[in-house]
Amino acid sequence: MTQPALIDSHCHLNAPQFDADRAAVIERAVDAGVRLLLDVGTEPVEWNRSIGLARADTRVRCILGLHPNSARLWSTDVSNQLVHLLASPQVAALGETGLDYYRLGASAEQQRQVFIAHLEIARRLALPVVIHAREAYDDILEVLAEHGRGTRGVLHSFAGTVEHAERAVELGYSIGISGPATYRSGANVREVVAAVPLDRLLIETDSPYLPPHPHRGKRNEPAHVALIAAAVAEQRGLTIEDVARATSENATLLFGLP
Repeated sequence: MTQPALIDSHCHLNAPQFDADRAAVIERAVDAGVRLLLDVGTEPVEWNRSIGLARADTRVRCILGLHPNSARLWSTDVSNQLVHLLASPQVAALGETGLDYYRLGASAEQQRQVFIAHLEIARRLALPVVIHAREAYDDILEVLAEHGRGTRGVLHSFAGTVEHAERAVELGYSIGISGPATYRSGANVREVVAAVPLDRLLIETDSPYLPPHPHRGKRNEPAHVALIAAAVAEQRGLTIEDVARATSENATLLFGLP
């Protein structure tokens, strides 16, 4: 029986860390069973690069948005540029947007206003939303409850509590699981993996960041999404094949993937 193919639902393939061997990174992912990679462009300088990668390789789709740490760049011109690019057939979602209170590259109020603007664009264009949340889960959920009606998407690289995850699911959002599910310090993430309905889980690498065990301290890459699938399988008492099938179906439905 053919093993179900994996989808890395969030990676930064356009990042400069991959400039020296990007093609080989993609091939290693395919060899590890990954059939699609969702590359995230987080600010204007990355958007065309991400679309270019997806145009050059049918195994890549892109997600475009303004990261909350870059919210100070938001303007009418940037908004118009983003909306124009979101019409590209290679685009699967809008993001990553959200709130990040850890680095505060932009003020909390700037981040909030840009997050709300992204939700409005997503609603208008009927696109799923990829949300970045760092030390801001309560406020993220408040914004979604107030401004996210009619939207859907995923809280990527989830690091909140079970209660946060359950509230996100109630609001129509899925939960993205990444490298911390394999960390000794990631007990909260494993609790979320066990608690959230399987049909609301996605797996991702967020590469080149957050490498899973045993690759911590090294560059992460999409091939390692297989290790995330294994961690989810162990936590839920399933086979890796079960997890691959379920999470790939979830990503396909959410992002409208082939």
